[in-house]
Amino acid sequence: MVGNPLEAFLVSAGVVALGEIGDKTQLLAMLLAARFRKPWPVILGILAATLVNHTLAGYVGTVLRSVVPADWLQWAIALSFFAVAVWALKPDAIGDDDAPATTSHGVFVVTAVAFFLAEMGDKTQVATAILASRFGMLAPVVAGTTLGMLIVDVPTVLFGGLAAKRLPLRAIRIAAALMFAVLGVAALVAPAAY
Repeated sequence: MVGNPLEAFLVSAGVVALGEIGDKTQLLAMLLAARFRKPWPVILGILAATLVNHTLAGYVGTVLRSVVPADWLQWAIALSFFAVAVWALKPDAIGDDDAPATTSHGVFVVTAVAFFLAEMGDKTQVATAILASRFGMLAPVVAGTTLGMLIVDVPTVLFGGLAAKRLPLRAIRIAAALMFAVLGVAALVAPAAY
């Protein structure tokens, strides 16, 4: 038995939106917007990269759910949420070495490739795998995590990071860490039907 698809979607969207604020991929979105000054191809590149990346991560999470014994999975999910909670407290940075080079490829392609690579091993990708393991549903989790990314990254691209400079990033990182910790406790206290 699996959980509620709406719950999986909403929790995934909320967790990833909060976790994305101040994340290196948000910083990359800001950098791409400033470099190319073409917001719609950048946004579409972010969407494409996120869909592919999070689908792969979610698939890994659902496979783990089917092959790892239920009691081990419960502990692995809880410990993973706690690890991501600690990770969320660390501020991300992006340097000039991380910036995509100017290329003859289109803005969409450069954005999609750069964003996909930046998202590899990122806390939002890891969170997607954990959420898919927790809820046992690929589509609602991927839809939610993708929406969460877009909730943060689209305004970043459109407004050039003006709002991001005014956000209390430390408080947001703490809130994200607390949310991941609560999910870890919930995985222990009220385990999903593994």
